[in-house]
Amino acid sequence: MEILNEALAFENAKMSNMSTSDRVSASREAKRLILAINEIYKQNKDANLMDMMKRLTAKKRKIEKRLHGKPTQVI
Repeated sequence: MEILNEALAFENAKMSNMSTSDRVSASREAKRLILAINEIYKQNKDANLMDMMKRLTAKKRKIEKRLHGKPTQVI
């Protein structure tokens, strides 16, 4: 299962000191991994795959939160 090894490597990778383009590519990579694991999950219904998808989704949300920046208050 090569996709699972890629997901583990992505999950353990450091995400500090990333440029904006690095964040965009990391977000897209996370999405690709999540969708690929989801296809496997549909066949197996393995709880470990669901847990991995949840962890990747949490990491993806953190990356995207940093991408979109802090919301500004309009008066």
